[in-house]
Amino acid sequence: MFAQLELHEALCNAIADMGYTKPTTIQQEVIPLAMEGQDILASSPTGTGKTAAFLLPAAQFILDFPRQQHGATRILILSPTRELALQIYEQAQAITAHTDIVCGLITGGINYGTDRETLEQNLDILVATPGRLFEHIEKESFDCRDIEMLILDEADRMLDMGFSDVVNQISSEARWRKQSMLFSATLEGGGIDKFAKDILQEPVSVEAVPSRAEKNKVLQWYHLCDDIHHKYALLKHLLTAQVETAIVFVKSRERLQQLKDKLASDGIEVCWLQGEMPQDKRMDAMARFKSKQVNILVATDVAARGIDVEDVSHVINFDMPRRADVYLHRIGRTARAGAKGTAISLVEAHDYWVLPKIERYIKEPLKARFIDGLRPFNKAPVIKKPKKSKVKAKTKAKNSAKKGKKRVGRGPKNGPAGKK
Repeated sequence: MFAQLELHEALCNAIADMGYTKPTTIQQEVIPLAMEGQDILASSPTGTGKTAAFLLPAAQFILDFPRQQHGATRILILSPTRELALQIYEQAQAITAHTDIVCGLITGGINYGTDRETLEQNLDILVATPGRLFEHIEKESFDCRDIEMLILDEADRMLDMGFSDVVNQISSEARWRKQSMLFSATLEGGGIDKFAKDILQEPVSVEAVPSRAEKNKVLQWYHLCDDIHHKYALLKHLLTAQVETAIVFVKSRERLQQLKDKLASDGIEVCWLQGEMPQDKRMDAMARFKSKQVNILVATDVAARGIDVEDVSHVINFDMPRRADVYLHRIGRTARAGAKGTAISLVEAHDYWVLPKIERYIKEPLKARFIDGLRPFNKAPVIKKPKKSKVKAKTKAKNSAKKGKKRVGRGPKNGPAGKK
């Protein structure tokens, strides 16, 4: 129960209104540490409740130490993408619904006049994207001196998007803060280590392993495709015969335009999401998809992280990603919070090489399936393992033989062989 985490009654009531009764593993581990004021470096798989893990202790801090006078933002949450920032903001509003806590949102693509109206409020919690917020810092329209808590969500994505310098500058501007928290889907890689050293002070590291009930239950397979026409025929069949709600991922904006127009010409209604898209159109697309006014969202990888929509039955990789971690983030859009979901990849021969990489990364095999009437004519390509260099093999054998000769007849330095 959330009440056992010593959270304020107003927050527990809000959580109950949202339909949650029991904290997830990441919430159980992070919330007590955060409420003690410790800096935290945390990771947990997508869809396991990371957002509430930092919003609840942040809101509790505001309630425990109410503002004594009017001032600037007290808690700053940085998010790498507009979509994720909006979702954090919406969840912050829901969690603080029974309190007087004031939440705000600043992202790129929104009118600067709207930003000014937001910043003129007596904000307790501000959710922002790094680039847009730093513009306000440079223009002196945002003051970091009152920030008491800095939270970075999807830190690995921030690194991928090149935000490390900007985030470090914002962190420096907010150097009087009492606490910092950094959340990431993974803690692997030197980039996250350096990020953490620059921003956190003696952090507690939390790598939460979700319970079986919390783990995403994603059924995964692929269909081998002869060419783009065969691939489209498979997609059309899946969308009309098997799918309830789906996110279809493509590799580029050009592909997205082609695909949505082709689907529309075949009477399949979709909404879409891509980079460099006006914010009002992004928000409209997400609202239509969330409300199930439209059941199919076509997206580039700008949507691979941060989209949290309940009951997405399928993720379809129309184009395969080049990196295994991107595949994992894509399929994480289904099977949220322990639900079940399906991930289907449509694989042409030139993309076949990425399958072994994905299998190694997710530590499970991906099996091929076939649809009667749409079976491929071509067989799967054979992926040859790289041959070992004969020169390297001979050198290795010689070195092993030399080491073996040196060891023969030797005893421990102070053992029987060393006695005189």
